[in-house]
Amino acid sequence: MWDRYFTVRSIEEAVQLLTEHRGSARIVAGATDLILELERGQRPGVHSLIDITRVPGLDRIELDQEGWIHLGPLVTHNHCAASPLIIERAFALARACWEVGAPQIRNRGTVAGNLITASPANDSITPLMALDARVRLRSAAGDRTLPLREFYSGVRRTVMRDDELLEEIAFRAPPAGARSTFIKLGLRRAQAIAIVNVAVVLEFEQDRPTAATITLGSVAPVIVHAAEAEQFLIGKPLDPSVVQRAAQLARQAAIPIDDVRGTAQYRGEMVELCTLRALRSLSAGTERQGYPERPVTLWGPAEWHWQSELRESTVHAVQTPIEATVNRAPARFVTGQEKSLLRLLREDGGLTGTKEGCAEGECGACTVSLDGMAVMACMVPAPRAHGATIVTVEGLAEDGRLHPIQQGFIELGAVQCGYCTPGFLMSGAMLMEERPVPSRSEIQEAITGNLCRCTGYYSILEAFERAAELRAP
Repeated sequence: MWDRYFTVRSIEEAVQLLTEHRGSARIVAGATDLILELERGQRPGVHSLIDITRVPGLDRIELDQEGWIHLGPLVTHNHCAASPLIIERAFALARACWEVGAPQIRNRGTVAGNLITASPANDSITPLMALDARVRLRSAAGDRTLPLREFYSGVRRTVMRDDELLEEIAFRAPPAGARSTFIKLGLRRAQAIAIVNVAVVLEFEQDRPTAATITLGSVAPVIVHAAEAEQFLIGKPLDPSVVQRAAQLARQAAIPIDDVRGTAQYRGEMVELCTLRALRSLSAGTERQGYPERPVTLWGPAEWHWQSELRESTVHAVQTPIEATVNRAPARFVTGQEKSLLRLLREDGGLTGTKEGCAEGECGACTVSLDGMAVMACMVPAPRAHGATIVTVEGLAEDGRLHPIQQGFIELGAVQCGYCTPGFLMSGAMLMEERPVPSRSEIQEAITGNLCRCTGYYSILEAFERAAELRAP
């Protein structure tokens, strides 16, 4: 899929490589979109990838003294969904990021990458547009900062040059008392692309909005403001008639299309309904209802940040060894540099327990632990394994003893055809590290990225609960 894979130790090095390979190189932060586009032949001119995931400090979320919140280019959706700062000051963004994919996808996919992909259905763009975010782009020629509203030129098109790197996303934290929320409509509860999404940010004085922002996603070529609805809300109490009229005005701002996920008429009606629900929840103060107190991340008990910094920059081409620790043992791969991690493990490592079900991040059968975090191996470039610690289903048992999640699956008969089982086991093992005694809802949240095509999930859920009992002292 690529000829050369650069792993860098600084942003400066990445920017220099973008200049040298201008037009034929792309940045890897999460690569959850990029790797699929490469596999499908949608990036025919891209021959080099530049991995910045080993550069420390790029996955931080910080509030500065002037009241601006800053997101680095490696901030993932799970970082935002679990961030107390984002939850407290910019809840619409936290909720949007929590709605993205599944835990394994949210662990790799970055907010910066979501913005760059530039689909109007992408979840994080809508709240960031409502928060009036700005982006800083960096190139060898210098930096430039521009409002997010000026970043897009059409469907999947931005004003970024091919020698630029998105170095930061920033927005002014809404004032104390401001409230926000995000509503998404999809065809299923998880792993769904938005048919419609809506972000609302309101500032209040004596229970009346003094400022209002309503942005709409998946209903136009780019994210759009419902400007008339915003103006209408100013100074009015959020009583039923005001909320209803504002929702109707929001519908008028949408210019949707017909596609396989919904008709234009349906989308228009859902804009009104989603806006109505958002405003009702903000009026009642129930916008956080249903949001977990601690979102499941599948990254262990502590806040996770990239720690596996390499001692030197590397370039992987054909026959450049990939050296890693796999299932507690050193591993060296001399082939497979141009593959996904899934295919490297299966075809070059002989670790066939990790299954290929969809190869596009939908089924979770390929879930593995990468540096202590659950990921879908089909969405990770193989050279990312260099210097990393990886655990596959073959490595769950230790010293001849099954992992509690494996034992639970055996006792409760949760193994059906068995194809999806390795992915469930890996998600279960990671959940046990994060939540030794998970609730039923936390178990359900942990496996939203794992599909079973045989039957219901009842025995699987019971096996997770049994694993927690077995793990207890």
